[in-house]
Amino acid sequence: MDIALLYGGRSGEHEISIKSCSAVARGISDRHSITLIGINRKGEWFLQSPSRLSALKESPDAELIIEEDSRMRVSVIPGGGAHGALYAGGSLIKADVVFPVLHGTYGEDGTVQGLLEMADIPYVGCGVGSSAWTMDKEITKILLKNAGLPVVPYVCVTRADVNDSARYDRLLEDAAGRMEFPLFVKPCSAGSSDGAARAENERELSFALAEAFTWDNKVLIEKAIDAREVECSVTGNTITASCDIPETLITAYGPGEIMPTHAFYDYDAKYNDPDGAKLRIPAALDEQRLEMIRGLAKKAYSAVNASGMSRVDFFIDRKTEEIYLNEINTIPGFTSISLFPKMCAGSGLDFTNLLERLFSQALARHEARRNLRTSRE
Repeated sequence: MDIALLYGGRSGEHEISIKSCSAVARGISDRHSITLIGINRKGEWFLQSPSRLSALKESPDAELIIEEDSRMRVSVIPGGGAHGALYAGGSLIKADVVFPVLHGTYGEDGTVQGLLEMADIPYVGCGVGSSAWTMDKEITKILLKNAGLPVVPYVCVTRADVNDSARYDRLLEDAAGRMEFPLFVKPCSAGSSDGAARAENERELSFALAEAFTWDNKVLIEKAIDAREVECSVTGNTITASCDIPETLITAYGPGEIMPTHAFYDYDAKYNDPDGAKLRIPAALDEQRLEMIRGLAKKAYSAVNASGMSRVDFFIDRKTEEIYLNEINTIPGFTSISLFPKMCAGSGLDFTNLLERLFSQALARHEARRNLRTSRE
């Protein structure tokens, strides 16, 4: 099978995408052919030399880079299909499956997924709608609440609210009065804790909001919960799952527990500091609670119409033991310290077989969509 990997991207998580893709490229079975397509910070696509892959596999310390050779700019042909949609340097790029190993904006938010749908190429992960919905933390909360799942109390503030000083003041008063300090501030559609901060008082809240609005035009203010952070890996195709293809069925792995050594599980703790958090798999919970969280994770996965894979994140209140759904990540990290593949491995699904499952799901989902009618003719 010909596998094309997209990495880099126009995102605050550009470097993390490179780390994740490096791990994915190493983990793919040798029976597949791999093509690397690097995306620079401007969003330009470049076909990479096969020597990049060879260097990566020869050294465990090597990481991918993006060579920007203008002669190797990638073109996408709408409707071209797996063997006719991607071209570079005047030549066809065969891609039975594309894996967009792209975190954050212009990768995890439905934009690349829409492009690949138009090109008629099978791809790993969630579709356009579920990718876009889960990238927006407010929309995610609305969908989860509609499915009867518990979410952390919040107030959403938009840039339009900021421009109306009276309304903006009312929203902040409501947040501070109803949820009380400390509060968390998060851009709605940024990833990896970009722009997120904890506010202990009104002054810190104002500074945190100012920073968050540099990342997004919509920001959440959430109640800060003294919580244990628990995550669950999920794979499967919500709508097209078939007993004939067992790997397409929805399966939850873990859960695992994150024990940050930082003030909270921020960008540095997730990706830069190897000692930024301790990971416990499975989480230190009794079997009944573990099974409850796996069930909630699958229910949340279905609520957003996910497919392929997602990491579902939970908070467990240390005082009340109440469980909250925090967020859903449709392209979770695949780095050496990422919890998603570690939870799968802890349940007996090693890295290479996890990738095989994702490729099979991508093909099954694409075939099911192609069998739908798009015309009366």
